[in-house]
Amino acid sequence: MPRRTDTRQRMLDTAAALFRTKGYHATGLNQLVSAGGAPKGSVYFHFPGGKEQLATEALDAAARHLCERLREIFTGTASTAEAIDTVVETLGAELLASDFQRGCPLATVALEATDSEPIRQSCAAGYLSWQEVVTDHLAGQGIDRERASSLAGVAIAGIEGGLLLARTQRDLEPLRTVGRHLRATLDKEFS
Repeated sequence: MPRRTDTRQRMLDTAAALFRTKGYHATGLNQLVSAGGAPKGSVYFHFPGGKEQLATEALDAAARHLCERLREIFTGTASTAEAIDTVVETLGAELLASDFQRGCPLATVALEATDSEPIRQSCAAGYLSWQEVVTDHLAGQGIDRERASSLAGVAIAGIEGGLLLARTQRDLEPLRTVGRHLRATLDKEFS
């Protein structure tokens, strides 16, 4: 049996996983409680703002996790092109391993829960944090900061779109195609 002190974190992890695959509206509190192995009252004990608070905190945590992974990839690879390849292959492997159920940790909720300002803000902040990682890397490689931010926005939007198409087509090729085009675009910046 899990320790009592793990309940809050288990609920966050469960919520992040369910929201990522099923979305916000299709995930009910009973499902969150059941999958998280927690008593129903613990939702409001740990998240007085209910499902919306749970969602924003789960999205924030998922965004931070991917941000850390991106930072590791961009600092641990020899070139920007290699980093893009690694990001695309890492996300593609995760998508494939989940039988095309786990795309972007924010997208499913971002596409449907725009009626909640806190959720929209969490998604926007998550996407921006990922863009900042790429911007910082490109600026560190000598690209003007404004241009780096623009290229990073294109990279994040392209990868996001590639993940969505790969998920709906159940084929990694759209994501890999985006990766090839991003690599070519970035190679031109450094030549």
